[in-house]
Amino acid sequence: MKHSVMLRVSLALVIFSLCGNLSAQKAELSVIPIPTEYELGEGNFVIDERTVLYADPAQAEVMHIAESFQKQLRTVSGMLLPILPLVDFQDQQHAVVFQLLSNEELGAEGYHLEVTPNHILAQANKPAGLFYALQTVYQLLPPEVVKNEVARAVDWTVPAVTITDVPAYKWRGLHLDTGRHISSIAFIKKYLDQMAAHKLNTFHWHLTEDQGWRLQIKKYPLLTEVGAYRDSTLVGHYGTGKYDGKRYGGYYTQEEAREIVAYAKERYITVVPEIEMPGHATAAVASYPKLGNTDEPVKTVTTWGVFPDIFNVEESTFDFLEDVLVEVMDIFPSKYIHIGGDEAPKDQWEASERIQFKIDSLGLKDEHELQSYFITRIEKFLNSKGRQIIGWDEILEGGLAPNAAVMSWRGEEGGIAAAKDAHYVVMSPGSHLYFDHGQGDPDQEPLNIGGYLPLEKVYSYKPTPDALSDEEAQYIMGAQANVWTEYLPTSDSREYMVFPRISALAEVVWSGEEHKNWESFKKRIPQQLERYELQDLNYSNTIYNVEIRAKYDEKAKNFEVVLHPQWEGSVRYTLDGSAPTASSNAYEKPLKLKAGTTVKAGLFSDSKLLGSITSETMRIPQPKN
Repeated sequence: MKHSVMLRVSLALVIFSLCGNLSAQKAELSVIPIPTEYELGEGNFVIDERTVLYADPAQAEVMHIAESFQKQLRTVSGMLLPILPLVDFQDQQHAVVFQLLSNEELGAEGYHLEVTPNHILAQANKPAGLFYALQTVYQLLPPEVVKNEVARAVDWTVPAVTITDVPAYKWRGLHLDTGRHISSIAFIKKYLDQMAAHKLNTFHWHLTEDQGWRLQIKKYPLLTEVGAYRDSTLVGHYGTGKYDGKRYGGYYTQEEAREIVAYAKERYITVVPEIEMPGHATAAVASYPKLGNTDEPVKTVTTWGVFPDIFNVEESTFDFLEDVLVEVMDIFPSKYIHIGGDEAPKDQWEASERIQFKIDSLGLKDEHELQSYFITRIEKFLNSKGRQIIGWDEILEGGLAPNAAVMSWRGEEGGIAAAKDAHYVVMSPGSHLYFDHGQGDPDQEPLNIGGYLPLEKVYSYKPTPDALSDEEAQYIMGAQANVWTEYLPTSDSREYMVFPRISALAEVVWSGEEHKNWESFKKRIPQQLERYELQDLNYSNTIYNVEIRAKYDEKAKNFEVVLHPQWEGSVRYTLDGSAPTASSNAYEKPLKLKAGTTVKAGLFSDSKLLGSITSETMRIPQPKN
């Protein structure tokens, strides 16, 4: 779903209008996430053939950051700027300086950036801070700086500004499910590039599922020979009963996984692998049936949902999982290893005499306590190797393992309970951070799992719940958005769900509640969309669509209909079935409509339709039985 020429023209008009306003007001920087402190200055710094970059050649990481800037500038401008030793910098004109400098307030990832007509000075405690300073510089430059080819007739200027910027949270995450549909190495690298540009620092890589085991484990080759493939894949939504009949699958070799870890590290991103247990284990049990609880053969799953196959609790199964985790830890140096723990049906455990005997012999009350036993054993093993476990909030059931961190997805309750019990937490509620949910009119959106999560709702999220005391709040490490791929089989479909919602996520986790502002964000997003356009990202433009909110009044026997624009512009609507134009009725107040009426609405600016026309026919809700 690429964008039409009309959308590009409309978008350019919006950007021109808004950027003109920003320039006149001198009130906003077109930077996402917005820096925590900034002050605009006078004039600009001009990058030209006279510009010199400075860095300490003894600091390899800093030199690498400077070289990456040098390379990108050469790509888009044709200029090859020299990099000279930092000791040679004497505050002369045309200098871009990367400098490590002790400043406790900046922490490990914060930075100070000073732009004057003479120089760009980036300072930080650690190289990560300089890297993030560079991401800000890219956004201060003309949008064409993100291109992969020479941009003609561009003045490479940076507005004068002083910035001090420190992230609100240390876990700023984005997840990718490669179990349901696998992503190419090239796509994952592109994903990581965009994470870095948005100052996200944790890539949660979902590697095993009922529908596919995606990581090579050398000691157990059948995991990828058998478990990485399925015979067919569901077509359309769950319940259609239609399948494509095509064998599907693939996996990542350990060398490829190491390549991703190294690529992420260069962008100051930690890769957290997820190996699901005890549930979501069908692909593993299909590969090695002795890991299961029945004598029935199983196959890697071809549809979506929650499935009964779950690891048993034999010593041989724990040996298998420990062997797997040893290889995983050898590939992934992350402090945390995600062990899943979600959606683990207990039916097979309940029906198994061996499992029931195990529960009795361990003195456990029920299957939930057995899951806690299972997770705790895995935790002890990982702890013995210097690692920590993190799991979905179901690992709270039956008692939380002593050192476990919790990823709270079924709302915030699990995260709150864990934080109150002094466990570290990453907030990831489906209500605000599940990027597989739809973001526009369901009739116009590409296939997705459903739900409705517009940009504004993502932006409204507050990772630290008010229910926590200041002391308890310290256990909230941050937040993460999840991208489940049941209904996202292609790179384009994944990009459509991620962009531009990743921009809202970035501001939630970097800028934090104290510094983010929706009205400010709305002024800055158009230039971000231009950057996406220049990088050929298949972003969603549903932010320019009008939401139709209809509520039936039983007494009046009519509908009250609110036409809600997420963006500035003029809302125009029709009731006769025709498509609205710039001269159609202007929406001013809620409409009173009879059942059967179809309302169509669009958002216009300077007579141009900004997004798509949305439509809804009023239908009386049927009583539920």
